[in-house]
Amino acid sequence: MARIDGKTIWITGASSGIGEALTYLLDEKKCKIIISARRLNELQRVKNNCINKENISILEMDIAMIDMAKSKTSEAINTFGNIDILINNAGISQRSLIIDTDISVDKKLMDVNYLGTVALTKAILPFFVENGSGHFVTVTSLMGKFGSPYRSGYCGAKHALHGFFDVLRMEHEKDSIVVTLICPGFINTDVAKNALTGDGSVQEKNDTATANGISPKSFSIKMVKAIEKNKHEAYIGQKEKMGVYLKRFFPKLLHRVVLKSTVK
Repeated sequence: MARIDGKTIWITGASSGIGEALTYLLDEKKCKIIISARRLNELQRVKNNCINKENISILEMDIAMIDMAKSKTSEAINTFGNIDILINNAGISQRSLIIDTDISVDKKLMDVNYLGTVALTKAILPFFVENGSGHFVTVTSLMGKFGSPYRSGYCGAKHALHGFFDVLRMEHEKDSIVVTLICPGFINTDVAKNALTGDGSVQEKNDTATANGISPKSFSIKMVKAIEKNKHEAYIGQKEKMGVYLKRFFPKLLHRVVLKSTVK
């Protein structure tokens, strides 16, 4: 097992939720951390809450602006002179039926959740190859393994991430590059509040399942353990994790279970 302590790590989506909790945990482990998101004031708040502020660098960035991926990657590398781990955490969710969802919403979900992550990954990949090491950690979702109503575009983007990073792992294992896919279930964050509805507006309200999810801190502890073990995939949540295995072995049963669920 490779300890994460003291590593240089770049985290996207670090201004709240999982990214914020992960920053605090890695700060305790004396990592050098580059934190990125769109909201500069929130990134500053996160940094101010850290113990080793000298090890925290802020890099404001909109993951959907894929033309900026290369320049932002150069900035990130130059910050501490190295990056050991890229944690692709930035993303946005959805709560709308397919028939009610404008195609512009599907595009935004792909731009943020898939293409933005792929662009950043491709930008830093040559650096990892040249160094002969590097670890891509991508936060997908259990929705990247099976589907659920009201999340069609979100599921599509998360499924796409699995396809891309599975191939990246195969192509660059020879370069000692590691890929870990982290699949959260329900985590008590603002993901539901920030989810897009059919017309592209923000839902602005939580749901019961998300509110009753595990805490970002508990999630981050499990996530770091998976990273240190170089796991290919890790499913982190509560009973909803069983959906992965039902999909694999009993797909029709999963279909019935999801349709009977009150989760929206």
